[in-house]
Amino acid sequence: MARNLTKPHEPILILEVDSGLASNQSATFCAKPLIVMKIARIAIVLLALFIPYPVCAQRDPPTSSVNLQSKLLGRTVTYQILIPIQYQYEDKAKKLFPVVYLLHGVSGHSNNWLQKTSIAMYANPLDVFVVMVEGGDGWYTDSATVPEDKFESYILQELIPDVESRYRVQKSRAGRAIAGLSMGGYGAIKFGLKYPDKFVFAGSMSGAFGAASWNEKELQPGVIRDSVLKVFGPADSATRRSNDIFKLVREWPADKVALLPYLYFDSGTEDRFFKENRDLAYLLTEKKIPHEYRELPGNHSWTYWNQQLDEILRIAARKLDSPVSWEKSGGKPAFLTAGREH
Repeated sequence: MARNLTKPHEPILILEVDSGLASNQSATFCAKPLIVMKIARIAIVLLALFIPYPVCAQRDPPTSSVNLQSKLLGRTVTYQILIPIQYQYEDKAKKLFPVVYLLHGVSGHSNNWLQKTSIAMYANPLDVFVVMVEGGDGWYTDSATVPEDKFESYILQELIPDVESRYRVQKSRAGRAIAGLSMGGYGAIKFGLKYPDKFVFAGSMSGAFGAASWNEKELQPGVIRDSVLKVFGPADSATRRSNDIFKLVREWPADKVALLPYLYFDSGTEDRFFKENRDLAYLLTEKKIPHEYRELPGNHSWTYWNQQLDEILRIAARKLDSPVSWEKSGGKPAFLTAGREH
């Protein structure tokens, strides 16, 4: 259900408590030096025996850069992918893994996640593929003014099918999540609302949720203004109407709320889009649409996004199906017979 904040700028506090000795507790050993050394060596050996292998041998998941020739965009587009470590394990050879699709912000690129966050470390313990999508400055929308800039159609009709044909991944709603930051946060929530049959989870950090309604007079000269006008067109365009998140929520039928994916979004209280995020939370509450919204200290920056990325991946992983056997999902995947598996 929605989390309503009753006081302005009051952050949600997430407290993680590590197991172990409390600060007022201590352990004391009284023994001769030689005995202490022997005890320590035995303890280290025993500890190593009981620690699971993945913890003993922590390493970053493999990464790959994939060039996809897009017919819709009329050019080659590169996306990045993190492959779960357990994908290579013999006992997981017949498992289909879930996928999280990540959308970057304006002036960004698919490799931003690898260069500016600790995504490899965050993804390490999760049995999920993470696909970092290249979206240009296209707002993950089919442009109203540039016919070849069909970024929404590209993701649905080319990118997702390409991932699902190259890798041993799930092809159902229960195995797909989508999330992003800023422009990508807008895109992720929009995909969740427009295509609820495709994703089980849609998440956002610092989402620019009002983008489809921003007009020329409201925007300062620069890349955001240029990209918004290029993608969404004039104020009365059909593209604006069909991609306005607030309009999509207001018009969502009450008897179909259960069809929506799990909606999660957060915002720093000093973020430029803080008000839009809070307004969306109020509207979802009014429409009785289940969601999770968090306000935390922070602004529109990679420091904030890196902090929240770990959390958003964990939540997405909990909502996704665990790896499932392809034998139970309808037969041998096509890529295993076509030789395309990476």
